[in-house]
Amino acid sequence: MKNPKITLAILLTNLFIAFLGIGLVIPVLPTIMNELNISGKVVGYMVSAFAITQLISSPFAGRWVDKYGRKVMIVLGLFIFGFSEFLFGFGKTVEVLFLSRMLGGVSAAFIMPAVTAFIADITTNETRPKALGYMSAAISTGFIIGPGFGGFLAEIDTRLPFYTAGLLGGLAAILSLVLLKEPERAVEGSTKPGQTSGLRRIFIPMYFIAFILIFVLSFGLAAFESLFSLFVDHKFGFTPKDIAIVITGGALVGAIAQILLFDRLTKRLGEINVIRYCLGISTVLVLLMTYVSTYFIILLTTFVLFTGFDLIRPAITSYLSKIAGNEQGFVGGMNSTFTSIGNIFGPIVGGALFDINLNYPYYFAAIVLLIGTVIALYWKKPEVAEG
Repeated sequence: MKNPKITLAILLTNLFIAFLGIGLVIPVLPTIMNELNISGKVVGYMVSAFAITQLISSPFAGRWVDKYGRKVMIVLGLFIFGFSEFLFGFGKTVEVLFLSRMLGGVSAAFIMPAVTAFIADITTNETRPKALGYMSAAISTGFIIGPGFGGFLAEIDTRLPFYTAGLLGGLAAILSLVLLKEPERAVEGSTKPGQTSGLRRIFIPMYFIAFILIFVLSFGLAAFESLFSLFVDHKFGFTPKDIAIVITGGALVGAIAQILLFDRLTKRLGEINVIRYCLGISTVLVLLMTYVSTYFIILLTTFVLFTGFDLIRPAITSYLSKIAGNEQGFVGGMNSTFTSIGNIFGPIVGGALFDINLNYPYYFAAIVLLIGTVIALYWKKPEVAEG
């Protein structure tokens, strides 16, 4: 690429817009739940519908990213995203909202592996952690602005945030079509000596433990994140604006940590140790959420918790990108696949537990994250860590 910095800026903008739209739904969930008279379990299923289609689409999307190119998958994913947001805005029945979330899952499956592979193509092993830190910061910033739009615009009209996201998604797709150029890649079709090919590569030790941790992380966090707005709404009587402030502040702190700390931490500790420490701290803080009662303590706990979450994700992505070699699309697709599996079952289990007791989803998330922490303690860096 003639100017990798401009290309990276365009990619980060695309991610920001996509995750802005995903974040929009968080503060308005309680309102929609009351409008349609649906239970926490149904909300969990709705969140899981996104992950189910992402799961089904991700293995294909990962292969298509390597086969057909990064740009075409990004543009197509953004167009699908824009349409899904408009559909949610117009939807007045549970069925239409489910369809919207399912299309959103397809768009995420297309966009994420393509952007990750694109970044791997235009960076080196030295510059990649910083770029991936910026990538995660763009995602977090989308979640910052998303709930902000969702909370404040919902006071004008509950559906207005989704029309805005749909318009931005279409604009991002057009800009990407015009401005992005397919990056140069290493020669494709080769695998590393002594390694198997195809989906069986999932079970190679240097990949498998990382994929399992991705599943554990998304499984536990999905139960936490997808029901956070319902938790504080039912337990503390938070308004959409209150929810937006808490989530926005937490995501802002997380984004700043990614930009200022992530590259330094990975160089000092390595990706695996960053993952270990953040998992352990997150486990304690998720449990602590069931005991806090004042607004300030809820705010502080959420801020620190989101920072831990936001450092784990790029650390795993950076680790996988370094060992993936010329199979960036495959690894990106599998990353998305295992995230989706966790995102399917986390909200379903969390939603069912929420209907029994408000605190149960958080006990559940803490147990799952504790299991992830134990697995991470036995994780060893592979002998060949450079792709």
